Amino acid sequence: MIKKFKFTLITCLFVIHSSFSFSNEKFFNEGKKKYNEKKYEVSKFLFQRSIVFDPKYINSYLYLAKIYNIEENRKEEEKNVNTVLLLDSQNEEAMYMLIEIELKKSNYSKVKELTEKFIKVCKNFCDKEKSILDSLKNLEPKNESE
Repeated sequence: MIKKFKFTLITCLFVIHSSFSFSNEKFFNEGKKKYNEKKYEVSKFLFQRSIVFDPKYINSYLYLAKIYNIEENRKEEEKNVNTVLLLDSQNEEAMYMLIEIELKKSNYSKVKELTEKFIKVCKNFCDKEKSILDSLKNLEPKNESE
């Protein structure tokens, strides 16, 4: 009797978990489709729903940050990028986005620190390294004695 109960309980938990995973994936995929169609309000809603089902789903936060960048909502963009980096400190796309945010703020020390990390982890965005370093040179504090 106890074995049947355990089996039933495990089966139910598996089915519930599978349906949540499916819902999360469904919302994310539909959100990405709407994002590609430039229907940002709808995609934002779908990405947020995806997060409700799985609060650690990095890609939803990443796409929300991209939408907030387009909407020029810097506070929300930065918040979502930081969430991605909190969940995955090696996420090079989020790191690059944070570097861009800090460049806009003219935060030299933070950009320099992030660039050093970025160079160590880059795999897909390595071509962005040169543009970051050029931007960093333009931002670097000038020596007053020159």
